Amino acid sequence: MTVNFRPASRDDVAAVVALLADDMLGKGREGTDLAPYLAAFDAMQDEGANLLVVGTVGDTVVACYQITFISGLSLTATRRAQIEGVRVAGHLRGQRIGEALIADAEARARAAGCTLMQFTTNKSRAQAHRFYDRLGFTPSHIGYKKSL
Repeated sequence: MTVNFRPASRDDVAAVVALLADDMLGKGREGTDLAPYLAAFDAMQDEGANLLVVGTVGDTVVACYQITFISGLSLTATRRAQIEGVRVAGHLRGQRIGEALIADAEARARAAGCTLMQFTTNKSRAQAHRFYDRLGFTPSHIGYKKSL
């Protein structure tokens, strides 16, 4: 199965919200009113360094993540990529789509001049922790980071 990753459009927001809600934690914290999600998407578009990415099979959104590029002074002015909202459709998990998603995020981070990718993950996500460990991330803080 080939998954293509691209920047999300406003038309993708409903599908992304569905992915966020199709999750053990998300089902209890995501809403059905799209208005706040659309407003957040618009704000992200205005920020420039904040990108929502979707993975598609054909015209169907099957994965997503948000990546934010952060310039800073610490670690000798390391530019970081913060990823959030990493999801793969439940029925497609275990098919290496997550690996392709992280590879896409890493490529975008490198292209933006980042030398570190970081994120946080809920402590209850033991399976996700094993996945991130396998991809070379380390739980160096309260969260995971990976030198790029």
